[in-house]
Amino acid sequence: MADSDAKMTKATPQEVLVSVVLGLVAPLIAIVLILFLVNSIQSEQVDADKPEVAEKAILKNIAPVAKLEALDANAPKVEKSGEEVFNEVCTSCHTPGALGAPKFNSKGDWAARLGQGFNKLTANAINGIRAMPPRGGNPDLSDLEIARTVAYMANSAGASFKAPEPAAPAAAKEAAPQAGK
Repeated sequence: MADSDAKMTKATPQEVLVSVVLGLVAPLIAIVLILFLVNSIQSEQVDADKPEVAEKAILKNIAPVAKLEALDANAPKVEKSGEEVFNEVCTSCHTPGALGAPKFNSKGDWAARLGQGFNKLTANAINGIRAMPPRGGNPDLSDLEIARTVAYMANSAGASFKAPEPAAPAAAKEAAPQAGK
């Protein structure tokens, strides 16, 4: 099946040499370019932070999403201050003014509300009003904690509400007169 009439052209030694050199140089150039690409990608991945910063970031990334706390149902509840409750619960809506919530420390937002009085504001916070859920969405908050938080937030906007203090335990009241005898 070979064509006996087909003649092969003869290559000169120069053509053979150029073909061999180009056949070796082209893959070599491709390999060098790939190495430069890998090196540039690796240099972007080098962590230039201090080891403490890197370790802190790693611990944050591998921290569990939720924590399980076993609480004693008979343990006494520790009442939080108004500022603590605000920072834990209320700040997510009242700092940016989300869904029409009066902004913390904004006299303009609180002016009309302050006229309603402390008791009405506290009742609204306990029962919820408009987009605000009852107790700010945290059913574990006591009425005292809610009242303290209302006083804290309203006072930041110019009110002069007195934050309620917890009622003194009956045992402490009875012990005080006996100590004076």
